[in-house]
Amino acid sequence: MLCGKHFASLMRTGGGRRSLSTDRLEKFKKINYGKIGIVGVPFEKGQRKKGVGLGPKAIREAGLIDSIQEISNKLDIRDYGDIQYEALNLQGRLATNMKKLEHVASCTKLLSQRVTQVLNEDRLCLTLGGDHAIAIGSIDGHLKHCSDVGVIWVDAHADLNTNSTSPSGNIHGMPVALLAKELADYWPYIPGMDWQEPIISIKNMVYIGLRSVDPYERVIIEKFGIHAFGMREVERYGIKDVMRMALERIDPEQKRSLHVSYDIDSLDVLEAPSTGTGVRGGLTLREGIYIMEEAYNTGRLAAVDLVEVNPGVGTADDVRKTLDAAIHLLVAACGHSRIGDIADMVDLIKK
Repeated sequence: MLCGKHFASLMRTGGGRRSLSTDRLEKFKKINYGKIGIVGVPFEKGQRKKGVGLGPKAIREAGLIDSIQEISNKLDIRDYGDIQYEALNLQGRLATNMKKLEHVASCTKLLSQRVTQVLNEDRLCLTLGGDHAIAIGSIDGHLKHCSDVGVIWVDAHADLNTNSTSPSGNIHGMPVALLAKELADYWPYIPGMDWQEPIISIKNMVYIGLRSVDPYERVIIEKFGIHAFGMREVERYGIKDVMRMALERIDPEQKRSLHVSYDIDSLDVLEAPSTGTGVRGGLTLREGIYIMEEAYNTGRLAAVDLVEVNPGVGTADDVRKTLDAAIHLLVAACGHSRIGDIADMVDLIKK
């Protein structure tokens, strides 16, 4: 599949050959963008608002698969269905200030296994949430498939609290802290989470869109030098340079498998009002799409989470607008080009 700069390269060189070095070509071969796997996670126990568990169903019913298929009729799209789980019986063994831990541990363990399966089957993996706690499982599954992963965390919030610092105890505000190996010593033993090992370096993660950060999270960002581009940086540099710098920070050698974990609340509430923790002053939809486009254009994007779409919040028009934004983001992650999709026209162009 070709789009954007890939197509321009093809047209310059003629004969359908891209003007890429051998090393660069090898990097594009890493991810098979012709095959896509979709995993639904109707999970809402990581936070308190009802309705976010309806996100996967609503996104599908809004036309996700048809919208992706419009990119090219040659795309092989497989929907793996939804993660179904039974909550663990922790037999009274609980971690302080981690609400619904038995649900989070059970669901994310199964999700990790499913994401690994999708990636092992050579597919770009789209995970539909659900709240952002599911990223514990999706990123863990990616790491079990490929240990060298770079994560782009697009969110209004840092999700970097531990159980001892969280004001709410809601686990959707903790996934980055659970995943990062540098923060492993900040946690007690967590029953039910033995399957998950924090192995990704926080240096291989970057934030885009931050504008609501708790004091402790700010301290950790500063202490560990975490790469963070808040809305102030987006305004100062523009989204093009922010994405360029973000990729340079987490993947300077252009060799890592990339994972975008995208909270819909990174968008301004005027763009995506049906979400549980909306914050004014966020990304425009145009900026949000650009992030996905650039991640795809690296040729190394292997997995995407789209979370916190809540059809239970707002009016029918709010829900429609939010689902429309979600579809735009996901099709951009699958290679849709705003200047037109030409994947099925390459043979005709050659003639």
